[in-house]
Amino acid sequence: MNTENRKLIVVGDRVLIAPLENEERTKVGLYLPQTVVEKQSVQTGRVIETGPGIPYPEPGEVDEEPWKRSHTGRKYIPMEAQIGDYAIFLKKSAVEIEYNGKHYLVVPQAAILVLLRDTVLDEDI
Repeated sequence: MNTENRKLIVVGDRVLIAPLENEERTKVGLYLPQTVVEKQSVQTGRVIETGPGIPYPEPGEVDEEPWKRSHTGRKYIPMEAQIGDYAIFLKKSAVEIEYNGKHYLVVPQAAILVLLRDTVLDEDI
């Protein structure tokens, strides 16, 4: 299948993660206890893409005639995860996929335990 003209779109509250090898001390300085590493109940990776979030209806849209939807567009509860974040997540919740020869994991946001994000102070700008 030719994926050259296709775009991978993450939907809902899902996060696309490029997995990193589990190690006792991560490259970003977090320490993973030996019991966690041995059980491999958690995994780490870099957030590549996120879905838009959890959709919710406008308060006025919930009525007795659900087929009469307004055309105002969807609203979403925003995602906590952002592109570039380092994530520690529950491995059992991840779904493995391969796209363009690369290995990725699709993880629901609820399975993410911790995010580590690089921040820039306003003074540095």
